[in-house]
Amino acid sequence: MTTYTARPVEPRVLKELRTADDAGRPMAPFTDDEGGAPLRCCLRRSEPGERIALVSYAPLRRWAAGTGARPGAYDEQGPVFVHAEECAGPTAGNGGNGHPFADAHRTVRRYSADGHILGGQLVETVDDDAFRNAFDDPSVALVHVRAVEYGCFLYEVRRPAA
Repeated sequence: MTTYTARPVEPRVLKELRTADDAGRPMAPFTDDEGGAPLRCCLRRSEPGERIALVSYAPLRRWAAGTGARPGAYDEQGPVFVHAEECAGPTAGNGGNGHPFADAHRTVRRYSADGHILGGQLVETVDDDAFRNAFDDPSVALVHVRAVEYGCFLYEVRRPAA
């Protein structure tokens, strides 16, 4: 069991993104013929034949709106895959318990309570040690796990409650 929780895109936000993404574009669903897309709604890879969409998502902007942070130039948006229809979200087998998308090198990017980047670390394995190292700095409020090859946001982890 992990101490750190991978946070998918919240259902309320998914509903908004399925109407218009964070760039203001309508969702354009398609059938994933190959499978393997990293779905940020349920933190698993898509299966062939599933209906998914690629939407623009601004995770730091969404977090800042709830916390009052002012990320300024660090506010960025990027592409994320989601199910085209509502899904059940993460379950124990697909990221609800453990570290999803841990099958490749990842970047663990640290952010302050103001929403500013404090640094990042390339990790071979996404595990509790990677998050412990990130949160060893008391000024780190949350981290984003990102894909190395494209820099895409995969999921967020917040500082555990004391």
